[in-house]
Amino acid sequence: MLGEQITDKKKSGKISKVVQSIPPSGIREFFDLVMGRDDIISLGVGEPDFTTPWHIREACIYSLEKGYTTYTSNQGLAELRELICEEIHQDQRITYSPDSVLITTGVSEASDLAMRAILNPGEEVLVPEPSYVSYKPCISLAGGTPVPMETEREDEFRLTPEQLEKQITPKTRAVILSYPNNPTGAIMEKKHLEELTDAINEHNLIVISDEVYGKLTYNKKHTSITTLNGMKEQTIILNGFSKSHAMTGLRIGYAIAPEEIIDAMNKIHQYTMLCAPITAQMGAIEALQNGNAEMEKMKKEYNRRRRVFVRGLNRIGLDCATPGGAFYAFPSITATGLGSEEFAAQLLTEQQVAAVPGNAFGKSGEGHIRCSYATSLEELKIALERIEQFVEKSLLGRN
Repeated sequence: MLGEQITDKKKSGKISKVVQSIPPSGIREFFDLVMGRDDIISLGVGEPDFTTPWHIREACIYSLEKGYTTYTSNQGLAELRELICEEIHQDQRITYSPDSVLITTGVSEASDLAMRAILNPGEEVLVPEPSYVSYKPCISLAGGTPVPMETEREDEFRLTPEQLEKQITPKTRAVILSYPNNPTGAIMEKKHLEELTDAINEHNLIVISDEVYGKLTYNKKHTSITTLNGMKEQTIILNGFSKSHAMTGLRIGYAIAPEEIIDAMNKIHQYTMLCAPITAQMGAIEALQNGNAEMEKMKKEYNRRRRVFVRGLNRIGLDCATPGGAFYAFPSITATGLGSEEFAAQLLTEQQVAAVPGNAFGKSGEGHIRCSYATSLEELKIALERIEQFVEKSLLGRN
């Protein structure tokens, strides 16, 4: 026993205390559990079940055949950055220069670069929760301090101006806005964003706006906070192609921001990642030029699944708000008397359905599970049957 303790001390002495303090991803834990198992219906991982459209794959293949296997500029292919500027102007009526765009290896790298580019040691970043699992670790690794803000089911998991004002301190540097939201599917309409701008401007906060699900909204068009007065100069947009064009494995994302911030992010990028893979950048060019039709087909199917799945959850007795965007449902499981981790573990063991415990996304996610409906409608219907059996058994056990 003493030998084990000495070994543990030696191990801990070699690893950064910041890294030691960061928990493993709750999403990846469940992903690892179901990998390679065909007896499990996985509602756990936020990945489209669609194959990357053929014309995009063909563009990648053709680029290899033509010998495009070199580095690109650190900032990314000029043609791709120009197309991104054209798209955001078409969608949001905001004008950017290609020099305000940085192509990254997925949105995850863009998020990491943004934190490291803007934060000084000890500065705070406000993180509305439930939220994507990587924000707080990225803040900590950049030397900052993440400050969670618990959003409420009654507010449809949107950040309110009262919550924002309450958490701002002299150390507050930035606030993350991640809408459409992972894991709740919540969206922020223009009127909701406008309510936040007074506090953001008064305290000169930087907004890190993760808009990777911006193309996947169902009844309301996505509004970027950059469209509001003064917000373009305050905002770093994070976006990419993984969700909208089913290109997760190609790892292609981007950031749009004022040029001084992009220059700082690129400075880090050139020493760490160098550049995003040219093959993926060529695929992204094709996605922007010719990918809308396939994207709309996928979105239509997600919408169909969304309606069926959320209706089924509510029928079972798991209260679930209708998500306005992304491809996640976030039902409450409090009626069963089980905690999030307990519910998810037992559901996996007893019914072979994988969902992610809500507390993986922050304390305010406790009492919920995240279910991705980026899987076939047939599997979603089977999953609902199995969840219903599990819930009935849980309720019987309480009575």
